[in-house]
Amino acid sequence: MTDFTDRAVGWGIVPIRLVIGLVFAMHGGQKLFFYGVGGTAMAMSHMGIPLPVVAAWVAILVEFIGGLAIFFGVWARWPACLMAIEMLIVILFVKLHGGFFSPQGIELELTLLAGALTIAMLGTGPASLAPGKRAAVSMEP
Repeated sequence: MTDFTDRAVGWGIVPIRLVIGLVFAMHGGQKLFFYGVGGTAMAMSHMGIPLPVVAAWVAILVEFIGGLAIFFGVWARWPACLMAIEMLIVILFVKLHGGFFSPQGIELELTLLAGALTIAMLGTGPASLAPGKRAAVSMEP
């Protein structure tokens, strides 16, 4: 690849990273601060998810902390992998029967799965706070 292409790919991930991180962090925050662990566990129990309290904590931590990590571009590949796994589980065990379109279908979860996989494979790009990267980045060649 050319230097221009490498930069374009690096900067191209930034909007995906910001949106995916924000969506996950907001959903995790909603589970933690609005529904609470108990309410989230109850919802998971109604969906037939085993060990609903454990599953609620895992979902909250992965979505909230992982979403923030992705948004800020700090150690984001592992949380992105965990989010991709979470979305695959949600698609297969909760949403698949609802067809494609939201709110019952897989549309949102499939989009989040694709975004999480992209971040897991490509990283967070140059405009991140990741260790070893400059926090203030330049568009200069």
